[in-house]
Amino acid sequence: MTLKTPSTTALPEALAGISTNQQEPTFNEPWEAQAFAITVAMHRRGAFSWNEWAEALGEQIRLAQAGGDPDLGTTYYLHWLAALEKLVQRKGIADQGTLNLYQEAWHRAAHRTPHGDPIELLPEDLDDGHAGGDPHGDPHRAR
Repeated sequence: MTLKTPSTTALPEALAGISTNQQEPTFNEPWEAQAFAITVAMHRRGAFSWNEWAEALGEQIRLAQAGGDPDLGTTYYLHWLAALEKLVQRKGIADQGTLNLYQEAWHRAAHRTPHGDPIELLPEDLDDGHAGGDPHGDPHRAR
């Protein structure tokens, strides 16, 4: 992957859906901020342009609205994450199997982490030995 210089002029367009109301938090959940940061980092590394990102996010929001999303703002980062997943697949950065592997690993890590503690992925979370078992880490409960 080649690194590209970020375009600062396209950034405001790509981030148009983010609240600028000082009374409301920009992110309602930590994962929303993480999805945002991952997207910015991938752009800075040259994985995609802001125009590609804006197009992917816009397409995802249009699909959701066509499917009945009421567009109240509460699902914005769900669309953000779905757009990011589709874009990394389209660009050949990760396939659906890899995304599923990390999603299942995250569920296992979250399941074993006490409430309030940071969730950390460990190498065994990514072990294929969990395939066919419970995605939450219970080897006795099948999917």
